[in-house]
Amino acid sequence: MTNEVAAVSVPQGIADHIKGLIRRGELGPGDRLPPERELAESLGVARVSLREALKHLQETGYIASRRGKTGGTFVTALSQPLAEWRRDVLEQEDELDDLTAMRVALESHAADLAAKRRTQEDLDEMEAAIRQQSDALNRAEFRLADTKFHDAVGRAARSRRLSKAIWQARSEFFTPADLVDHPDPVEEDHRQHQAIFEAIRDGDAPRACAAMRDHIEHTRQELRQILGE
Repeated sequence: MTNEVAAVSVPQGIADHIKGLIRRGELGPGDRLPPERELAESLGVARVSLREALKHLQETGYIASRRGKTGGTFVTALSQPLAEWRRDVLEQEDELDDLTAMRVALESHAADLAAKRRTQEDLDEMEAAIRQQSDALNRAEFRLADTKFHDAVGRAARSRRLSKAIWQARSEFFTPADLVDHPDPVEEDHRQHQAIFEAIRDGDAPRACAAMRDHIEHTRQELRQILGE
């Protein structure tokens, strides 16, 4: 029985991991996945499990295959996953609030710890991510820079388990930038990230915690407005 459960759960775990990379912006529309052998080795899984996971991702609209010299497996424009995620959140009234509550609990605490434990290298990474987000020319660049900033805060907290939990929570989230053609609130997000950064830089843990909480709550309001429209 244990083997049967593992045979079912491993491909789903692989698929969820790749979905998480896509939702966090680490893989974006048009990005090419590594060759099957290389990807299986990097994930530490059997190729048969990987193939099943990729089949699921293709059926659910996350990836598509192309043949020929420039062929391979690529991330799609994500129209199908975005539509399904939007529908699921609308149908499950408390889903967005639950996801937001989890992120607030994890990331506001991470910001608190980061203000006490950050190094200059951590601060440099946060500043670089803020600049990259401000200079983003498209949705993919915006999403990736946003992820880099939040990851930098998580690492600065110096808690491996907390960073992992944040990764998982953010992997369930599509951002407002995903649901529109271009991330309109660039300036507001930049301002909020700057406020979080400055509090962490100054070692002001209560202010860092509050700034991160306000930022995530603002994201929830943006999503509510977009989903409602």
